[in-house]
Amino acid sequence: MSALYESTITSLPRIHGGKVRDIFALGDKHMLIVTSDRLSAFDVIMPRPIPGKGAVLNAVTEFWMQRFASLIPNHSAPEINLADWLTPAELAECEGRAVVVKKLRAIPVECVARGYLIGSGWKDYQRSGTVCGIPLPPGLQLAQQLPEPIFTPADKAPAGQHDENISFAEVEAKVGKELAAQLRDVTLTIYRQAAEYARGRGIIIADTKFEFGLDENGRLHLIDEVLTPDSSRFWDAEGYRPGISPPSFDKQIVRDYLETLDWDKKAPGPALPDEIVERTGARYREAQRRLTGA
Repeated sequence: MSALYESTITSLPRIHGGKVRDIFALGDKHMLIVTSDRLSAFDVIMPRPIPGKGAVLNAVTEFWMQRFASLIPNHSAPEINLADWLTPAELAECEGRAVVVKKLRAIPVECVARGYLIGSGWKDYQRSGTVCGIPLPPGLQLAQQLPEPIFTPADKAPAGQHDENISFAEVEAKVGKELAAQLRDVTLTIYRQAAEYARGRGIIIADTKFEFGLDENGRLHLIDEVLTPDSSRFWDAEGYRPGISPPSFDKQIVRDYLETLDWDKKAPGPALPDEIVERTGARYREAQRRLTGA
């Protein structure tokens, strides 16, 4: 399987290149998002891509966006014919890993839903008995399911910096009370429905993050990636038990390998060996197979 580290499209103006996605302007009202096979760990992009990873992220996002289309509109613009804009070689590069989207006004809040006590939430709970200021019952264990999913938003940080958790009151101050409530409610609704669906296919969605945008009429849209192994913490339900950190369907294999190296976690990242690349790609594909059946 061939890998795409960076898009080589020149027929369109490049707007942005992120950790994984390359974004191009498509006229005045649309954009082209190409999901590469790049992988970042500890906020450093690894020099070796994971073949097929971008196609997995693209397919899983499309699956969820279609599933929740009756609940909330999304950024997709399938009516646009890419063949009118790109060369044949560029079209081939986009196959299976690109999507044309509406140009929307992105809301500068990362909307996080947590259903289990893990990651920074676990550290917060150990310090204060709360997660992002939300009180939780005493005595909870690592990776334990929360009594109810919680909304823990984060402030979108500039490129190269970490997002910072913020309170719901701060979200209200940034976007207004009505939109803040809408963001919270739709985030938790999507999470609950997705978690129930995934559990029936052997995957626990411990937490996830969503991004939203507004069109010219102020209508909320689901944008970016949705419930992928990169934007979510997926666990194998069969091996789950509270008190331990379950292995994830994501780049945990890479992170675990990097922790064995004498590396300062600064760019450039170390080259990944074949075994780590192959195991990581297989883990992403397994998540796609279970969730989408493809």
